[in-house]
Amino acid sequence: MTKKPLQGRIALVTGASRGIGAATAEALADAGAHVILTARTVDSLEAVEDRIHNAGGSATIAPLDLKDADAIGRLAEAVKTRWGKLDTLVLNAAMLGTLTPLQHADAREFAEVFTLNVSAQQAMLAAFDALLRKSEAPQLIGVTSSVAARPRAFWGVYGASKAAFEVMLSAYAEENRNVGRIKVAIIDPGATATKMREKAYPGEDPATIQPPAAVGQAIARLVASGFDSVHRERVNQSA
Repeated sequence: MTKKPLQGRIALVTGASRGIGAATAEALADAGAHVILTARTVDSLEAVEDRIHNAGGSATIAPLDLKDADAIGRLAEAVKTRWGKLDTLVLNAAMLGTLTPLQHADAREFAEVFTLNVSAQQAMLAAFDALLRKSEAPQLIGVTSSVAARPRAFWGVYGASKAAFEVMLSAYAEENRNVGRIKVAIIDPGATATKMREKAYPGEDPATIQPPAAVGQAIARLVASGFDSVHRERVNQSA
C-alpha cells in the first residue's frame, strides 16, 4: 500500500463543522493525517467525521467554543495526553459580524468579532505552541481574507480583525525564524461558496465561485509539500 503524504501526522482544524474548515479537515484526512475537528456544533462535526471515516480516513471530534479560554486549555491537555504532539494547526474559525459603516458598528458585536478573530487565535497559539514544538515539522496555517490588506467599505470591523490576525501570525513566524522550526502560512481563499460568503453576498449564485473543497485541497497540498515561513498564498487568483 502506498504511504500517504501526511500519514502519521496529527492536525487540528478550527471551524471544522462546515465550509472551508470541513473541506480542509477532509482533505488533510484524505492525505493521511489524523484530524481533530473543532467547532461548537456537535451534529455538524459528527457529519464531517462520518464523511472522513467513510472515505477511509481518521478523525476525532472535539466540540469547542473558541471564546472559552479554559476550554482551549483543556483541549490542548487532551491532545497532549493522547498524542503528545501536534503537527499542523489550522486556524480557520472566524466571525463576520454585521457589514456596516464603522460609525454604526455595535460596540458589543465589535468586541465579539475581535474576541473570536483575534483573542481566541492568540489563546490557541499559546495553548498549542508547546505541542507544535514536539513535532518534527510543525506548521501553523491561518485562513485570512483579502479585506485584511485591501480595506473595503462596510467591512471595517471584520477587515481590521483579520489584519490584526495576520500581523499576529507574522510576528509569531518572525519569533520562530531563528529559534524554532514552526512554519507559518497565511492563506487567503478568495471567493468561496461558504455560509459566511452567502451572508455577505446574499444575491450571489454559489455556482459561480469556487467550492470549499478547492481551498481545502490547496491547504492539504501546501501542508504535504512544506513551505518557507512566512508563506502567503491566495487560492483563487481570479477572485
